[in-house]
Amino acid sequence: MTISVAELVGMLSLAADLGLGQPMEHLARSCLIATRFAGRIGLTGDDVATTYSLALLAWVGCTADSHETAARFGDDITLRAGVYDVEIGSPPMLRYLVRRAGSGGSALHRARVAAGLVATRGRVVEDSLVAHCQVTGRLAARLGMPDRLCRCLGQTFARWDGRGSPAGLGGEEIDVATRIVHLADVVEVHHRTGGVEAALATARRRRGSSLDPAVVDAFVRHGRELLDGLPAESSWPELLSADASPRPLSGSSLDAGLEAVADFVDLKSPWFAGRSRGVADLAAAAARRTGLPADEVAVVRRAGLLHGLGRSGVPNTIWDKPGPLTDVERERVQLHPYYTDRMLRRVPALGPAAAVAAMTHERLDGSGYHRGLTATSIPAAARVLGAADAYHAMVEDRPHRAALTPSAAAEALRGEARAGRLDPAAVEAVLGSAGHHTRRPAPGPAGLTAREVQVLELLARAASTRRIGRELGISPKTAGNHIERIYAKIGAGTRAGAALFAMQHGLLTTLEPLDG
Repeated sequence: MTISVAELVGMLSLAADLGLGQPMEHLARSCLIATRFAGRIGLTGDDVATTYSLALLAWVGCTADSHETAARFGDDITLRAGVYDVEIGSPPMLRYLVRRAGSGGSALHRARVAAGLVATRGRVVEDSLVAHCQVTGRLAARLGMPDRLCRCLGQTFARWDGRGSPAGLGGEEIDVATRIVHLADVVEVHHRTGGVEAALATARRRRGSSLDPAVVDAFVRHGRELLDGLPAESSWPELLSADASPRPLSGSSLDAGLEAVADFVDLKSPWFAGRSRGVADLAAAAARRTGLPADEVAVVRRAGLLHGLGRSGVPNTIWDKPGPLTDVERERVQLHPYYTDRMLRRVPALGPAAAVAAMTHERLDGSGYHRGLTATSIPAAARVLGAADAYHAMVEDRPHRAALTPSAAAEALRGEARAGRLDPAAVEAVLGSAGHHTRRPAPGPAGLTAREVQVLELLARAASTRRIGRELGISPKTAGNHIERIYAKIGAGTRAGAALFAMQHGLLTTLEPLDG
């Protein structure tokens, strides 16, 4: 399996969109604006390539300080959405932050946060901006991005007049790619919400303060045509085609890239530190223990690494809440696997992992989320990932409770299996992989032997007795005998009935027919 670095970073930019309080593809559209504009004004190929990557990466660090931001200003997503109406580093920006200070807290808390902002002229916010630049720079380095791009990421919050961060950096000391991305990010929002005139007016108002006057003037000349040429629907296909030098990731380099994304996603809250990688490794070990083939084990691990991508769309006032969630807050939490699914499916090669990741919180009895699927629709890979995720959460601290001991978590996980919510075989595989003593594996559903389960999987995919024999190294007659015993045990007499039974018990990863 191969994907491009642009696909990986573009996928992460979709998570950043939600963290910025913007619709998905805000950064994709900003990237198209910036890249096309850079080409229109005659910049070099290296300038255009740097602009492309920078536009996708510059804002992905927005969720890295979500915990601290929420503690000071309340809903971190709402706060960032409002920032687009003011200039970063300007007096209106400081006034906006003071108004938002301590949101959701007591009057005393609000007063203390506001007073601290005024007294330090927003120093805590500047520290947050520095952290943002540092983590995006590290991500870029892990993905093997050029040094120039890493330097540009350190200028994400610079201003033309030198009043941004780093302090004093301004004018043409700021890389031209950074100056263009600053413009494109703001223009995209105001174009989407107010049209071409609103976008151009915003650029003119910020000319000479946060934005390069020459860049603004050039955009005023070309902007109308550029904005009118944006895709009416999804920008994703054009975004990928704008990548002049696609860099492929496959095998170990792909897994390293996905691990980098997983670590980055977990920065959303200190309660999630190391979670994605931990769930992925536990789920992969359990998948191997259940006998899933190597390619399915790889899918399970990749799904585990990426299953938390959609958390960026839920504010930290919910993730970090020390008390019980309201019904509305719970509904927002239950949307995060939906966001994950939408992001991952933009990358076709990650389709199998997307399907499994989106089912992490589904339960066999239909009580899970976000689709409320039941046993017949949840394959073995997703059952294993769901059990691994549940166990890992139990042994982690949460803002509203302490971590369970491993033995208590094991009993709780088995309780979920007894209640019909988690698959018993997946639960035992997870517990065994986590170091617990496991119970003797039960026979297959309806008393099927291991060989009969293998035959059933092939039968459900319309394999003939001859094909089943070839696949399993047995004679067609023996395969036929197995089929007769299977039908007797499961109470079915047709391939369709056998297929339904196999789906209900999570024995299939695909229903794609086998020839012969």
